[in-house]
Amino acid sequence: MKIVIHGLGRMGMQIARKLAESGEHTVIAHNRSPKPIDEAVRYGATAAYTEQDVLDALGTDPAVVWVMLPAEITDAMVLRWTEILPKGSTIVNGGNSDFRKTKLLNKQVTAAGMELIDIGVSGGIWGYTNGFPLMCGADSESAFSGITSALETLSKPEGMYYRFGPSGAGHYVKMVHNAIEYGIMQSLGEGFRMLHDGPYDGMNLAAAADLWQHHSVITSWLTELSREALAENPELDGISGYVAESGEARWTLEAAKDLGIELPAIQAAFDVRLRSQQGETNFATKVVAAQRNKFGGHNLNGEGAAK
Repeated sequence: MKIVIHGLGRMGMQIARKLAESGEHTVIAHNRSPKPIDEAVRYGATAAYTEQDVLDALGTDPAVVWVMLPAEITDAMVLRWTEILPKGSTIVNGGNSDFRKTKLLNKQVTAAGMELIDIGVSGGIWGYTNGFPLMCGADSESAFSGITSALETLSKPEGMYYRFGPSGAGHYVKMVHNAIEYGIMQSLGEGFRMLHDGPYDGMNLAAAADLWQHHSVITSWLTELSREALAENPELDGISGYVAESGEARWTLEAAKDLGIELPAIQAAFDVRLRSQQGETNFATKVVAAQRNKFGGHNLNGEGAAK
């Protein structure tokens, strides 16, 4: 299929590359700055430096445009595409967006004669290799069916895609996923802090994590990434312990309040991140920062959002 990827950051570039290198899709790479476009071309994508370049590459038939941008600019960019794409086109919002705003945006896209599909993308910087977990929402089953060939490519070899319901459902599932991620990461960080600051000097934290990875109850990818970080840097030197909060846990807590659901573990993990940004850091928050760097390539001192 022919598909435009608008936004070639860490995740967008992986998506463009995986689709282009498959040989099964024509990828049109579009980005505000030209350098990432040039990189995408090396993977087999077609360069589109301007909106007109995109339109020229697409032709006059209804198109598929996958927007992979920060939440704060996504809505404006999606609406811009509704002004210039042919009627009947499909726009994919693949960023981390508040599901409530996604539902409102869907109404505007639908009114413009197009379809909006929301897809929460996980897998971090390893999605290109492992396959992406893709959490999808769409009002139109036919529009969703129209992009499944791309989703199949992106999920190979060990990822998965699933449509959870109408507009906003994909972003809702991704929001909850990331809120869970906050809690698990914080719990691991606190556990390693107990080992590090506990009564036994010189505890080998990497060895503990390695042992836990041998079919213990807390065997997990996050435990493995913690093991890698601690093996490389046992004291986590050079890591400030500042941990960014990227929106999803905040939105989850807001939605939970509306639903009358208590989320004490997620609330506590969220509060720790906020306090870390005020300078209240410790070995636990250093572990969390190291985990984020391992799975998402995020700055070791807190920049960037979780995936």
